[in-house]
Amino acid sequence: MICRTDIANLKTDINDKVGQKIIVKGSLGRCRNFEKEATIEKAYPNIFVVKYAENDRNVTYSYTDVLTRTVEVEVFDGATYSPLIPAPVETKKKKAML
Repeated sequence: MICRTDIANLKTDINDKVGQKIIVKGSLGRCRNFEKEATIEKAYPNIFVVKYAENDRNVTYSYTDVLTRTVEVEVFDGATYSPLIPAPVETKKKKAML
């Protein structure tokens, strides 16, 4: 479940990274995926704007797209790309005994 604090934290993270290189990964449907290099152009209260490097096209994404993992964003830190949101850790739940 997505909390308001998760969205607020993601907004500040993306706002701090305006101008940085990123890689955007997502799905185009029917088993077609994409991975493109881009730059974060602007951050607004509900969306952020990304400019793709290969064709100078602007695309907007919502913060919930990133939180629900519809779109994955990796940020360039100078040497390598690292995920903006770490991968979820799966835990095993114990069955309740009746």
